[in-house]
Amino acid sequence: MAGNQQKDPLTKWINRFRGPSNGGDRRPDQRKVHFSIWYFILAVLVIFWFQSILSEQQTNRIPYSQFKELIKSGKVASVVVGPDLVTATLKNGDNKQPAKIVSAVRVEDPGLVNELETHGIKYRGSTGDRWIGTLLSWVVPLGIFFFVWSLLMRRMGSGPQGVLSVGKAKVKIYAEKEIGVTFDDVAGIDEAKAELEEVVDFLKDPGKFEKLGGKIPKGVLLVGAPGTGKTLLARAVAGEAGVPFFSMSGSEFVEMFVGVGAARVRDLFGQAKEHAPCIIFVDELDALGKARGLNPIGGHDEREQTLNQLLVEMDGFDPRAGVIIMAATNRPEILDPALLRAGRFDRHVAIDKPDIRGREAILNVHAQQVKLGPDVDLKKIAAMTPGFVGADLANLINEAALIAARRNREDVTMSEFQEAADRIIGGLEKRNRAMNPKEKEIVAYHESGHALVAMSLKNTDPVSKISIIPRGIAALGYTQQLPTEDRYLMTRGELLARLKVLLGGRVSEEIVFGDISTGAQNDLQRATDIARRMIMEYGMSEKLGPLTYVRESRSAHLDLGFGGRERDFSEKTAQQIDEEMVGMIEKTHEAVHKILTEQRQMLEKLARILLERETIDGEELKKFQDEVRAKLDGEESSLGAGHNATSPPIST
Repeated sequence: MAGNQQKDPLTKWINRFRGPSNGGDRRPDQRKVHFSIWYFILAVLVIFWFQSILSEQQTNRIPYSQFKELIKSGKVASVVVGPDLVTATLKNGDNKQPAKIVSAVRVEDPGLVNELETHGIKYRGSTGDRWIGTLLSWVVPLGIFFFVWSLLMRRMGSGPQGVLSVGKAKVKIYAEKEIGVTFDDVAGIDEAKAELEEVVDFLKDPGKFEKLGGKIPKGVLLVGAPGTGKTLLARAVAGEAGVPFFSMSGSEFVEMFVGVGAARVRDLFGQAKEHAPCIIFVDELDALGKARGLNPIGGHDEREQTLNQLLVEMDGFDPRAGVIIMAATNRPEILDPALLRAGRFDRHVAIDKPDIRGREAILNVHAQQVKLGPDVDLKKIAAMTPGFVGADLANLINEAALIAARRNREDVTMSEFQEAADRIIGGLEKRNRAMNPKEKEIVAYHESGHALVAMSLKNTDPVSKISIIPRGIAALGYTQQLPTEDRYLMTRGELLARLKVLLGGRVSEEIVFGDISTGAQNDLQRATDIARRMIMEYGMSEKLGPLTYVRESRSAHLDLGFGGRERDFSEKTAQQIDEEMVGMIEKTHEAVHKILTEQRQMLEKLARILLERETIDGEELKKFQDEVRAKLDGEESSLGAGHNATSPPIST
């Protein structure tokens, strides 16, 4: 025990000197040495200590006359006569103290030896080998200096942040056993997996393709919205093929130093060729491969040089070497055309948002690590999460597990999944946010207006939940509609119905309170956006006809809004577009006003229930919807034979 305690300070000092360890998992070339100013101070102190030891004899130097007096007084025990110095060891009266040594510069004294013999003092000669001490006094400080210098150079040159390693690729290399991801871990994107199966076959058995004269594509570009699983799919290909995986982000190539990006591209491909067969994966390729000349005023020469080097490297290596280049982006429209031509990234794999079956498959994969309750229905969860991608679904399961843990439950039930979905969609509940009764009443009628309009129209998604509990930063309440199936097209009638639902909250405030509030700001923004798209993009204007008035370069996977569009129509057309938008919103406003006026009694009833319970969902909401639908069907059947029974009760 005592021995271990004595070693602890030395061990701590060594560990601090070597840098933090990683439980023995870090490779020798990956150890980090942290240089500190204390190392320099320690080195200076050691130098002074050696100097003081080696020059200790010089500190006891005395005049030659005093040396002669010590001989005469009988205080000298022995003398060493050298070519330059005479060193004397004095007699020690107390044996407990070490003998004192003094020295004097030698002068021409022929009678010194006779005098030493007369006093019975032992003496001997010296050849003057003082060069050893002098050498040590120089070598030891120089050795310490070079040692400290080597630490500095290693610190500057090692690691991704090293100054001397700016030209080396900051690539993360995963060995075959370290990937740990196969196609079994990827769900919901079966078509993309099928596209990449032949890449796996080539890496496993290249001779199968070469004997027929076929060549595997050099590059595979994964295109999809954020969170759809592009990186996961690339790692699954490497894990399925059992080859090393080189991962690097596009932004890590370009630095402030000229030529660094091109050097890193060369280094990356050089490392890949040494480890072939392997996969190079470049994430966020748009950071590196943006089209050249896209912005001639604010161009970036270093980025373009890096892109040129990447194009050269992709052309220069033999596809039979077994190096497959994969890249991911969510903005393919801004990539340089030279990257997308045949012979480079010639295979494009689109990864779309999963449908309801895909979401269920993804939930099954992520739910394997979570203890689910008996009431959990993953198919129902998939149905209530339209538009969710793989990352969102993984976050949903994690949030539900955290909520169950906070409640000290033994498993995760459907209630936790519903709350987690509400939190992701609407934000965190703010039950402690103070709202005066007047504001709460306005919010209740506002949300009731949204819900009642949605219930009154046939071509809208069913309402699944109404709440006046504040969520997120600015949401004071929300009405949740869940589609019954995945949709990829919307008709003009469905878009107009969506406009009516968005205006239902504001119109409800007008009818009940005779005034309007700022709570409809987001509704109006979304309604204006839909109206503009219907007129300018979808050609759904009766006055302007089936024309589109927008020419833009927009991502197919991201809703980038209306920024950056080029206007290529006249002022007169612009005025007509504005008039059509205003007219469409006004007609929709009148239709919504008519619906809520006729359903005033149901509006009051729904608002009172909402004020009392704050949240309406489940069976109670379904009953209310059935009541509204039955009333509308009764009114429709009483219109008489002069009306078309198949027409909707509310005209658009």
